Amino acid sequence: MRKIISFMHISLDGFVAGPNGEMDWININEEIFDHVGKRISEGDTALYGRVTFQMMENYWPTAADKPNATKHDIDHSKWYAKVHKVVLSRSMEGEGLTNTEIISDNLSDRINEIRRQGSEDILLFGSPTATHSLMQQNLIDGYWLFVNPVIIGRGIPLFKDIKDKIKLKLLTTRQFYCGVTELNYIVEKQ
Repeated sequence: MRKIISFMHISLDGFVAGPNGEMDWININEEIFDHVGKRISEGDTALYGRVTFQMMENYWPTAADKPNATKHDIDHSKWYAKVHKVVLSRSMEGEGLTNTEIISDNLSDRINEIRRQGSEDILLFGSPTATHSLMQQNLIDGYWLFVNPVIIGRGIPLFKDIKDKIKLKLLTTRQFYCGVTELNYIVEKQ
């Protein structure tokens, strides 16, 4: 069965966004883009919450067509066009969306059904609300965290309303020149 890996930028104090969703503190550069691009290029399924999906959908379908498109814009735009997108939302409808599936109920059953299809990891991008819902049902198998060297003091936490302790095993780490540290964990199932 495929694993769900939560991909997230976090502050040193554990926030994924500021109080109003601000992400201006996230440090991203070409080194990180290249590293992430290699990892996700092997994936065939991306999982999003509604808000993150709408941000992605507003940018990536045409990012490669812009005159000032970077290599990352072009590569990620191509990947985004072909990847199967799964969106967790109670309010969104899937009409007119290409290669996109909406999950609005029976979260655990529907996610496990998707996990049985294919062989590559399912990458959960950003989406703190979706991440919290999946955490509460023990559906996340790993955390691919990019710890930014900043303390923001308040905002949207990555870990929220955790019922039981989640034991993690560190698989890899990587330090980027910009000061961001990648931590790649797998959840140790009880």
